[in-house]
Amino acid sequence: MILTLTLAVPLAGALILAFGPRFREQTARRFAVATATVPLLLLIGAWFRFDPAGPQFQLVLDVPWVPSLGMGFRLGVDGIALAVASMSALLFVGAAAYPVDTKGMARQYYAWLLFLEMGSLGLFLALDLLLFYVFFDLSLVGMYFLIARWGHGRPRYAALKFFIYTLVGSLALLLGILGLYLAAEPATFDMRALIEQQPLAGGGALAGLVLLAFIIGFAIKTPLVPFHTWLPRAHVDAPAPASALLAGVLLKMGTFGLLRIPLAMMRETFAAWAPWIALMAVLSIIYGALVALGQNDMKRRIAYTSINHMGYTVLGIAVAGAMLEGNETARQLALTGATLEMVAHGLITGSLFLVAGSFWQRGETYDIDAYGGLAAQAPRLMLLTVLASFASFGLPGMAGFVAEFHIFVGTFAVYPWLAAVGLLGIVITAALFLQMLQRLFLGARPERWADFGDLRFSEYVVLGVLVALTVLIGVYPRFLLDIIVPSSRWLVGGG
Repeated sequence: MILTLTLAVPLAGALILAFGPRFREQTARRFAVATATVPLLLLIGAWFRFDPAGPQFQLVLDVPWVPSLGMGFRLGVDGIALAVASMSALLFVGAAAYPVDTKGMARQYYAWLLFLEMGSLGLFLALDLLLFYVFFDLSLVGMYFLIARWGHGRPRYAALKFFIYTLVGSLALLLGILGLYLAAEPATFDMRALIEQQPLAGGGALAGLVLLAFIIGFAIKTPLVPFHTWLPRAHVDAPAPASALLAGVLLKMGTFGLLRIPLAMMRETFAAWAPWIALMAVLSIIYGALVALGQNDMKRRIAYTSINHMGYTVLGIAVAGAMLEGNETARQLALTGATLEMVAHGLITGSLFLVAGSFWQRGETYDIDAYGGLAAQAPRLMLLTVLASFASFGLPGMAGFVAEFHIFVGTFAVYPWLAAVGLLGIVITAALFLQMLQRLFLGARPERWADFGDLRFSEYVVLGVLVALTVLIGVYPRFLLDIIVPSSRWLVGGG
């Protein structure tokens, strides 16, 4: 029941906003924040009910949907899903609370935001492959309208490019799902049964094609190089809260799907392909960091760092599935790090995109060179931007460091050369963020920014909570590790 309400409440809120009485802008915003807070509170309740020593999947709901096809409305969580879903729910509260220009359509804006929350959380909670696919596609619809109707620049082009690219990925995903379904005996979409059966073990070329379909689908969503070209334009033209959700939540659908489906359900085939997946991840790490370094547009720079950070996550997943037996401790560390990286990236990059939105509200430009000398004039904005940037390049004491340390410790034991190359990405990321901070806050202040204002209360609270959590995870990650480690260990076969 608790997971059902987690999805039902934002859906009901979206319907009320879309078809109910007229709301003034402030009322619609408050209603959206209150509605988005309910799933967060429910997931916190699920956190306290979750037993790390208990069954792998807990709080399970299994209602027959189309029994003749083995389809059901199946929800449940393991430690990994609970951690990612909780982070996502928090980001939706922040996105709803953050100031944004709704262009006189506040009711519709917040309705689509709540609809997107329902689809996103549903994907992380799904235990049925077809239900996973349904939520995967619903999330595309919600983000499409948020970009197309409330973006700036060329929002319709950006939204269309986002939708077409990710729809192609979802069609590849559907082919993979059908391949797994038809190979199962009896045929079922139940994820738990498919993990236990490993239906394509020893499947040869067919298993390879099914895995390829999953890799293409999730690589586009993540995104990995060379499937990334839709991402920068979508971020630049989207409103800041939508960018925060796109980076913090929707990109995780690719990495979460990679570990939930092919890593868990096709272990033998995944192990054979793992070196190539790891190589693609390292390419994304280096490429994302280098291209980000050359960007003068603040949002494009942050967008390319997302490609870099998602590369770290995929590297950890590839290491976790690199072999069927042996190095269980190292592989478990890598998978734990990949999960931590999903949570950390959501909080950190979500914060950075909201920061970019604050700059846009005050200056209507993302050009880094247009600013400068704002340290004394906007000290709170500078403080939170500095902390989020330091967390992004993995400064010790921040969440990014804990995640990347786990990933690289595990990777050095399995793919030492790839780990060594991947470490260069951290150096480049540090350089690009330090350079950005210098250009924004130090030096001479242009006269045009004489009235540049510091963060407002709502901005300060949202950013403060997100950044505080990155520090908490960096200093005391145990509360996260306690629920993630048992699931990671189970997935790599270490216990």
